[in-house]
Amino acid sequence: MNVRGNARRLLALPLLAGLSGVLLAGCGIRATEVPTDFGPAPSRVRCSLTGPDAASQSVRGVPVRVFLLCGSSLVAVDRSLPVPDGAVDSARRVLVAQGLLDELAGSPSSAEKGAGYTTDVTGGMRVAGPRPGDPDDALRLSVSPGDLTSYALAQLVCTFSDSAAAEGDGSVVLGGPGAERPRRYACTDEVRSRPGAKKPPSTAIA
Repeated sequence: MNVRGNARRLLALPLLAGLSGVLLAGCGIRATEVPTDFGPAPSRVRCSLTGPDAASQSVRGVPVRVFLLCGSSLVAVDRSLPVPDGAVDSARRVLVAQGLLDELAGSPSSAEKGAGYTTDVTGGMRVAGPRPGDPDDALRLSVSPGDLTSYALAQLVCTFSDSAAAEGDGSVVLGGPGAERPRRYACTDEVRSRPGAKKPPSTAIA
């Protein structure tokens, strides 16, 4: 019986175990179950508000949703608008549309900015009701829809079509300040997911 040979093999076992740990570590494989600290988890999920936002609570009135930009898509955010109870039909439609436009043109709240929300709608635009010969649900903007960026027009179309400013069928009739006929714009899934790819689809009004 080779006692000396067996003793050498027993002494070599700890050395081999240590060497295998070094080799595993060098290959990127964790040799032990000791957890590694990779730093703290992200504190906020992008495009997600964790609680009621102050902007949506600051004004009491009709609950509405506006579509803001976050990343490369449109995301709905809850707001409220002060709409007089006596306003009906076209007058109410214009008041709601103007309120929504002002919400879109305003700077997102600090919570919304922290979650990655932005807007491409600029201030100063006004909304008016239909002209003679326009459809009853038409809205006339002080800027031609064709002159707006694809992002801004997508925000307006999706926000208006999802509100009392439109007929609730996922579309809205928009025109500009000139003599051109208004067109019916649709808020589609593609518009919501890729507002910068192209402008919302529209059809001519007979």
